[in-house]
Amino acid sequence: MKLVHIADTHLGLSQFNRLDPESGMNLREKQIYENFLSAVEMIVAKRPDVLVHAGDLFDTVKPKTRAYTTVLEALERLHTAGIPLVVIAGNHSMVKTRYTTSPFEVLSYHPGEIYAAYSFRYERMEVGDTIFHLIPNMLRPEDYRTAYDAIELSGDYHNVLITHGLATQIRDKRLATVAEHELDSTILSGEFDYIALGHYHRQSRITENAWYAGSIEYLSYGEISDTKGGLIVDLDHSSQDDHHGVAPLLLPRTPMVDLGTITSGEIPANDIPGEIESRVKARNVPHLSMAQVTLDGLSREHAKGPDMKELSAVREWLLDLKIRLRSTEESNAAPLQQDIRAIDYLGEFSSFLNVQALGPGEKEYVASCGQRVLRAVMDRHRENAE
Repeated sequence: MKLVHIADTHLGLSQFNRLDPESGMNLREKQIYENFLSAVEMIVAKRPDVLVHAGDLFDTVKPKTRAYTTVLEALERLHTAGIPLVVIAGNHSMVKTRYTTSPFEVLSYHPGEIYAAYSFRYERMEVGDTIFHLIPNMLRPEDYRTAYDAIELSGDYHNVLITHGLATQIRDKRLATVAEHELDSTILSGEFDYIALGHYHRQSRITENAWYAGSIEYLSYGEISDTKGGLIVDLDHSSQDDHHGVAPLLLPRTPMVDLGTITSGEIPANDIPGEIESRVKARNVPHLSMAQVTLDGLSREHAKGPDMKELSAVREWLLDLKIRLRSTEESNAAPLQQDIRAIDYLGEFSSFLNVQALGPGEKEYVASCGQRVLRAVMDRHRENAE
């Protein structure tokens, strides 16, 4: 059995408020659709026995029409090639009640071989010589244990677990998103031939047999140094030299480039726009890429950053240019344009409480109530997102 493992494609995500002149669509959204279909073409060319998607196929529980049609086009290509799709719902595309229609129900009408788990329970799928044990994003953290305890491993087949959440080994990497649940380390059992994980956007190995494929795309500037793509997994391969038959698969994506740091004193403030432009050219940053530059040690008089009018040519070339400013009075760089998807709202609330003059009992009470309200608001926002 050879499978390709991908996750966190977030179809429907739009960013940067820049429109495609031909279609009128958000340009970042259009890039993600096109790159996803190109990725499916590359995967088909690899001729895997199965394509595994470990959650967050869509960016919201109410996908846009174009997100649906993109997935249906991808399913048609997989169907033509005879490649089944095994997919679970992640926290972004999982409904928040048992009474809401899942976006995955639409996909069941496609004639292709599709196995989708989205009903808040463990499901078992047999494909060829492999049993896929599917645990989608659950309503409550404790539901993962209930689902896991229902698993019966097969001694005659390969056993692959597919689930979506944050492994305890990387609990410090919380994304602070709606319904982000932690996966008990005992769930990531070595008894499985492979564990396909979704949610964490950096491609990484968690245990000997458990991997995050990571997202295909850069979804925030906090991911600028992450490894992206998919994974090719050969369950019949036992070599120790290539991580037990797991190998990275580079897939199409829009580049995100770090232009480095410009330190005050190296060049006059008026020359900063020209320096940024020269770095874009020197590094051959592709057209409509995303780029980030840090301005370090700026004096208070220059803390507003460079004149955006002088950067118009660069900003037209790029999809987005993020300028982070670090003044001489600050230790941390702050973005000139705030990326709200990268904000850790719960973390910001905790930091706010830590500097308030509250007694221990009061602080615990406010923290508990505040986090509950924040999670409810984030949940409602995600549920109602278009």
